[in-house]
Amino acid sequence: MTYPVDMTIKPEVQAFFDGATNTISYIVKDPSSSACAIVDSVMDIDYAAGRITYDHADELIRQIKAQSLKLEWIIETHVHADHLSAAPYIQQKLGGKIGIGSKIMVVQDTFGKVFNEGTEFQRDGSQFDRLFEDGDSYMIGNLPAFAIYTPGHTPACMVHVMGNAAFVGDTLFMPDGGSARADFPGGDAATLYDSIQKVLALPDEMRLLMCHDYGPNGRDIQWETTVGNEKAHNIHVGGGKTKEDFVKFRTERDAILAMPRLIIPSLQVNMRAGEVPTDKDGNPTLKVPINGL
Repeated sequence: MTYPVDMTIKPEVQAFFDGATNTISYIVKDPSSSACAIVDSVMDIDYAAGRITYDHADELIRQIKAQSLKLEWIIETHVHADHLSAAPYIQQKLGGKIGIGSKIMVVQDTFGKVFNEGTEFQRDGSQFDRLFEDGDSYMIGNLPAFAIYTPGHTPACMVHVMGNAAFVGDTLFMPDGGSARADFPGGDAATLYDSIQKVLALPDEMRLLMCHDYGPNGRDIQWETTVGNEKAHNIHVGGGKTKEDFVKFRTERDAILAMPRLIIPSLQVNMRAGEVPTDKDGNPTLKVPINGL
């Protein structure tokens, strides 16, 4: 597929790092209007205490209000397994449409069974305002944006391109971080390699914005690079590494990784577009399936 890239449009991007989950959220502003989007917001959780708060989301809200911006989109690059989305909380405060890839339905079906959600849990993506297909476009004010389908880490991963900036979710990490795991249900290392090649086919000057960074080897946290830099230096796929090499490494590496600390609450909340599930009495409640993952 040919994607409608326009490198002449340069959105204003503000990054917000959440140290508890090593997640980077973004406010992306149309350079010619007050319209903006949020990409990959975070809701705070003290899992041991069963307590949810909104400090990270409140900072995004404060910044948008302080700059008199209009929030039009709340984008999820995928169903995150390592942090909880604050999308509905932000939407309640500022408006905007919540969007995710259409393969959310695959994720909902898979984890609806894991968490024994029953027939009342809708598995049609209806919790979201927009379900994106590969190549779908949308507008943030006058800023054109489009989605690239990039499965492999999860079945619903998408990279969102806004002018000369691409928000890659977990499809890629910084060059010295490599790539994300591909062993979650519905993940696949060979598929992830193919998806990464779609990203690396974008112009070399395209800005790439990460969803996570862990500061490998003790370096400072970073979240922005370019396609050209990834092609040349990414330790997992750069320098012409083959699919066979990648699949072998990724499979062996994933086999020794522990599950993300917040995977149990994250999946339950994020497959509902950020809503916390409730028990039969309407109380916010999370389940812990035993030996389910």
